[in-house]
Amino acid sequence: MSMNPDQQLSECNHNYKRTSYMDWDEYFMALAFLVAKRSKDPVTQVGACIVDNENRIVAVGYNGMPRGCSDNEFPWQKTSKNKLEEKKLYVCHAEVNAILSKNCSDVKNCRMYVGLFPCNECAKIIIQSGIKTIIYMSDKYDYKIKTIAAKRMFDAANVEYRQYTPKNKKIVIDFNEINHTGVCYPENDFSTNESNCIEDGQAISNLSLSSPKKSKSIDDA
Repeated sequence: MSMNPDQQLSECNHNYKRTSYMDWDEYFMALAFLVAKRSKDPVTQVGACIVDNENRIVAVGYNGMPRGCSDNEFPWQKTSKNKLEEKKLYVCHAEVNAILSKNCSDVKNCRMYVGLFPCNECAKIIIQSGIKTIIYMSDKYDYKIKTIAAKRMFDAANVEYRQYTPKNKKIVIDFNEINHTGVCYPENDFSTNESNCIEDGQAISNLSLSSPKKSKSIDDA
């Protein structure tokens, strides 16, 4: 007996594992982007995720003010006539916050997923912490002295770094998807490719995994 399209959708592939699940790199990079949503920075939101050799998440962090320093009282502007009012003097970068918030004794030999290539100050702490691999999304500040210095230190300390190329430009988090019991979604059901979107779901967050274009602007957070 033939099935109509709706029946085929609800009964397809239920006897086999899904093939559209995220691979580890995409999963951890997406998590770094999700963590970045916590940042209060009005210009640049960066997240970092640290993972051990068994693919266990040991720390996450995002750029923000130190504990005890109010987000409402300390400055967020990049430049000011009063240099004491520039955010770069106060903001902790995502990489540092992740390392300091680790849930294990150390992060030796771990790898870090991060939205932007680390600056020279973060590179120092990354090297000292024992992290051995950096997977980054954007290298838009590759022309800056801070980035060049960071790469010089990573090379000397044998810290591997590589740029992540996303399979999907965006990933949708749909809190309503869990209610669609027994429905078989198309391949890559977590992407926002037009042919794969869940029409009756309510997307509550879009995580853009595309690399920002290079911009010769003033230093970010």
